[in-house]
Amino acid sequence: MLNVGIVGGTGYTGVELIRLLSMHPEAHIVTITSRTEEGLNVCEIFPSLRGHLDLIFVKPSIDVLSRCDVVFFATPHGVAMEQAQSLVDRGVRVIDLAADFRMKDLTQWKKWYGTDHSAQQLLEEAVYGLPEINREKIRNAQVVGNPGCYATAIELGFAPLLSSGLVDPRSLIADAKSGVSGAGRKQELGIIYSEIGDNFKAYGLGGHRHHPEIVEILRGITGANVELRFTPHLLPINRGILATLYANLNERSAHLVRTAFETFFENEPFVDVLPVGQFPDTRSVRGSNFCKIGLQISEDENSVLVVSVLDNLVKGASGQAIQNMNIMFGLDEKMGLNSLGLVP
Repeated sequence: MLNVGIVGGTGYTGVELIRLLSMHPEAHIVTITSRTEEGLNVCEIFPSLRGHLDLIFVKPSIDVLSRCDVVFFATPHGVAMEQAQSLVDRGVRVIDLAADFRMKDLTQWKKWYGTDHSAQQLLEEAVYGLPEINREKIRNAQVVGNPGCYATAIELGFAPLLSSGLVDPRSLIADAKSGVSGAGRKQELGIIYSEIGDNFKAYGLGGHRHHPEIVEILRGITGANVELRFTPHLLPINRGILATLYANLNERSAHLVRTAFETFFENEPFVDVLPVGQFPDTRSVRGSNFCKIGLQISEDENSVLVVSVLDNLVKGASGQAIQNMNIMFGLDEKMGLNSLGLVP
């Protein structure tokens, strides 16, 4: 049984971690921290957990967290990098759901997050937590940087094409949409119901933090320069990401494209490549750790369209973090993550 700590248990990714770990047969949550809700029972904030958890929110403490086998950081950017080294020094493994250990490029980090990275040595050792491309490195990692939600959907959609050399890496387009929970659990005018309901809009047109993360990972997959146009949109739904991806083909062969996807994901428990002519929707993955993918070749066979769909709070965040935990500790990778999509 793994002793688990969660730093930042009041946001959407934090409570999703609690929900999933409470049903995990090999995980025992021993501490959940929150500076704002210190002293309150977790179930007072989240009644859905009643009967499954009896813990009080406590202040973050290295001494308390060091009693854990693994600590999840479901915190804003900049928190994990200040505390991770102390935990690693005490033999605790760390999974960060924010961006502190995702990107190796320190110049890009400072540009997008507005500060110098305070744990550069640990960053060098950290592993990017996308199991479909880094599973073997994750097994022995002391620190895992859990991918962003948009990044997961887009990287999984492009990876088979780039690894097989079937597309021009300078031609990538990602038209991606996210449910409002991707913005976090906070009070902000742009995400209140009367603003987001019955509405649909693009945002981050001047640039999005996930863009350099995605480019860095895709560049590593293809070994060549990557040019990506990425436009995020906000959907009036709670959960889900749907990324419609485009790329120019180097070879005119629909068979090669489908074979590339089926081969790349052949043994992946949480990626489902749909049959010819079928495309996923957000409800087919809601509440699950699956990424579902549909494919289509243009009529002239010059380009490929990929639709990649996942739940931004599960495969896009907390579920993938638990998948990484399972890999790190030699457990069945699917353990605690067997929920299917909720329909309707």
